[in-house]
Amino acid sequence: MSRRHRLLAAVALLAACDTSPSSDDAFLTRAERTDYRETSSYADVVDFLQRAAATSPSVHYTTYGYTTEGRALPLAVVGDIDDPSPASVRASGKTVVYLQGNIHAGEVCGKEALQMLLRDLMAGRHSRWRESMVLLVAPIYNADGNERVTLTNRGRQHGPFGGMGQRPNAQGYDLNRDHMKIESPEARSVARLFTEYDPHVAVDLHTTNGTQHAYHLTYSPPLHPNTPPAIDAFLRDGLLPHVTGEIRDKHGWEYYYYGNAFARGGGEPAWYTFDHRPRFNNNYIGLRNRIAILSEAYSYATFEERVLATLYFVEEILDYVHEHGDEVRRIVADADAASVVGESLALRAVPERSAEPVDILMGATVEEAHPLTGRPLLLRADTQYVEAMYEYGTFAPTLLERVPQAYLIPADLGDILTRLAAHGITLEPAEPTPVDIEAFQIDSVSTAARPFQGRNEQTLFGSYKPTQVTPAPGDMWARADQPLGRLLFSLLEPRSDDGFANWGFLAEQLEIGGTYPIVRIPGG
Repeated sequence: MSRRHRLLAAVALLAACDTSPSSDDAFLTRAERTDYRETSSYADVVDFLQRAAATSPSVHYTTYGYTTEGRALPLAVVGDIDDPSPASVRASGKTVVYLQGNIHAGEVCGKEALQMLLRDLMAGRHSRWRESMVLLVAPIYNADGNERVTLTNRGRQHGPFGGMGQRPNAQGYDLNRDHMKIESPEARSVARLFTEYDPHVAVDLHTTNGTQHAYHLTYSPPLHPNTPPAIDAFLRDGLLPHVTGEIRDKHGWEYYYYGNAFARGGGEPAWYTFDHRPRFNNNYIGLRNRIAILSEAYSYATFEERVLATLYFVEEILDYVHEHGDEVRRIVADADAASVVGESLALRAVPERSAEPVDILMGATVEEAHPLTGRPLLLRADTQYVEAMYEYGTFAPTLLERVPQAYLIPADLGDILTRLAAHGITLEPAEPTPVDIEAFQIDSVSTAARPFQGRNEQTLFGSYKPTQVTPAPGDMWARADQPLGRLLFSLLEPRSDDGFANWGFLAEQLEIGGTYPIVRIPGG
């Protein structure tokens, strides 16, 4: 649907509703009202969602946590349910889909697209989705960063010319690196949302920059090698190819797997995806046994095109999930039911090269001057050419470990216990009975010289040795046969490249020749 038709639909909606005030732009986004010169503020988004809930019986307004500066994180729960509570959503028995925008508050196309999607739902479009789904619409995750608007954020991105927010939150943290260490209230809030609402599918909406390619949008499934294989197959063999074809047929735009073209070590250029570690949203959600999709609209397309490219992507995802709802719920249920105890899972991984070169659509840009600052901006040119190159879009394990039956966390590691609970990990009191365990003997520890996200990351070297312990009062077991067993494994294993030890939370307990403080019962 063209922008003009969407505006007419909004006007038709208002004519049919008894809302006040009833002006033609009552349900237009700030981006639309300003001809895409500006983006929505926090107050704009909250007002939009609250008025939507007051207008439509299928839209329910609530909040799911708070930011560092105390802003309530707004959530629109959309579907045939009685109220927006997690209990009501879970009781519906429907496929639950979480849609998140603005984790990086300069990447604002998702925030605008989700408001437009909500308006379309209120106008009666996509009514069949309500038969099978409940949507959790969270347009403005990094709400504090959103309010730090300048005209110079996001470098050469083509608009909005009236400025946009910043990448980190108010603490200076990149929220898309905080999903494992959860040091921000935002990350803890969204982890609680995942635990309480338990969505089957999650879509995280970004804007990319970097390589000048010819895709209006790039995407990614979870990249961690420990993602349940059925989730990877559902996305790579089904949803993503289908959505790509639908976008091409309906809009004439090309979408593809996220990547950047560059040469490593002086070799030929290749198409490299990002990182496998679960500090990133979609990788983290994959380790929670859920279907996760990253969306990256092309930074050098116009702001309007980026918003529409994101909206089209979300629409096609939801169409596919609607048509495959039974399969989605089965994949998730099977992953939750399957124990990983005794399996060999990855602790570290490296990019894996495709068997053959793939055709990548490369593009070009033209330079323009920002109308208010004069600084250079890049605008996508209608140029594309095919360049064949190898693709590094998956990851191969370089270090494997067998998953134990359980981990024993001492009572004096209260911070670790609190973080595990924040992730939704089930903990059980340990009885003071001797038990045969494995303890990790530390040979050496490498500590990064520079902090990253406020932490000096650490790498442990050593091996497990059998011994026996008697749990002390307050010690807790975390069993690996729970649904979050894959996540638990990545959080607690001493050599995990994104666990609590890696982030330095156990630095004071680590001594060369000593024992890692969290021990484990070996797996089968």
